[in-house]
Amino acid sequence: MRPLAELRAFVRAALVDPVPRDHTEPDWAFRRRRVVAVVTLLVGAAVLGWALRIEPGDPTFYLATFALAGVWAVGAFASGPLHLGHARTRTGHGESRAVVQSLTLGVVLLLVFLAGAVVVAQLPALRDPVQELLDHARFGSLVVVTVVTVVNGIAEELYFRGALYAGVGRRHAVAVTTLVYTLVTAASGIPLLVLAAALLGVVVGLQRRVTGGILGPVVTHLTWSLGMLYLLPYVLDRLS
Repeated sequence: MRPLAELRAFVRAALVDPVPRDHTEPDWAFRRRRVVAVVTLLVGAAVLGWALRIEPGDPTFYLATFALAGVWAVGAFASGPLHLGHARTRTGHGESRAVVQSLTLGVVLLLVFLAGAVVVAQLPALRDPVQELLDHARFGSLVVVTVVTVVNGIAEELYFRGALYAGVGRRHAVAVTTLVYTLVTAASGIPLLVLAAALLGVVVGLQRRVTGGILGPVVTHLTWSLGMLYLLPYVLDRLS
């Protein structure tokens, strides 16, 4: 086995070579999808602004985050058909659902950010905003926060890599959806979270381009976000 060759084959299969598919829509459906995507984005931004103003420990935070997930999900399904997509195996001779590849990508992203947390823990300007965000888990129910994380992760991918990606069109969809996702996340005022959104957005955007669907991005997003929820507080507390 040649590790470098295996790595190149994995990267090409997961992030580079698109799986053939035909998701062509008539012009009227494409225009409708764009309108729904824009309206959803505006409503979602407003709900996000409300959620970010809620103090840690306030039960209203859960209501706000579930409401935000509802906005993303309803807007995504209202925009038109969404597809799960297929992944190409690293040998290039077959296709499957993008689960194993996505779990791997999610773990890689998680390890990258946990390694970065070693640096963040030493810089109060970066560490403190993250700690404030994690206080929602510390002061509330971890089970509920876990459910919130899962629901919002799925809803975000339904919208950003589902409805919005399809609404952008074939050109620059990865760049546009990543930029919008990063700008929406920037409302949190947490530099590390903004960086995470940019990197995650690129990876899941490339997955969406390759697989033609949302399953891969959802699995990658959840693997990364749940890992961060459970492991990042431990890393920051140990190193601070």
